Amino acid sequence: MTTIYDFTVKDNKGNDINLDKYKGKVLLIVNTATECGFTPQYQGLEELYKKYKDQGFEILDFPSNQFGGQAPGTDAEIQNFCTARFGTTFDRFARIDVNGEKEDPLYTYLKKSQGGLLGDKIKWNFTKFLIDRDGNVVERYSSQKKPGNIAKEIEKLLEK
Repeated sequence: MTTIYDFTVKDNKGNDINLDKYKGKVLLIVNTATECGFTPQYQGLEELYKKYKDQGFEILDFPSNQFGGQAPGTDAEIQNFCTARFGTTFDRFARIDVNGEKEDPLYTYLKKSQGGLLGDKIKWNFTKFLIDRDGNVVERYSSQKKPGNIAKEIEKLLEK
């Protein structure tokens, strides 16, 4: 059975990262953008990360420029923006496509695992996928779901 540990992605410096490096962790995978109405969610994501990282929680940030061109710039510029403006310290990866012909295989897998009411397509920036310690997709949240409102679900998975 496929899990997220079967995927390799590029970090924001162009290096291959096998997601099995996160084995045993609870993950929140998010497609983000720096010029979106939801961009302030970076602050809430960082708060979650700081609160739970010592318990085995990680956030994987995948910028995507597919929604209104709201993630312009290079991977380095996106990194600088996020750290300077929101003080983010969680892992950020290379900008990717989350829909369409060039979508990253990780997102193909995530969408198939948790289509739900939202269907297979990612609707907008800051769609979130919660992953358990075994690499299984547990839940999908829309852009409107604030990071702080996911805390209870994260805590449940960390307790397991």
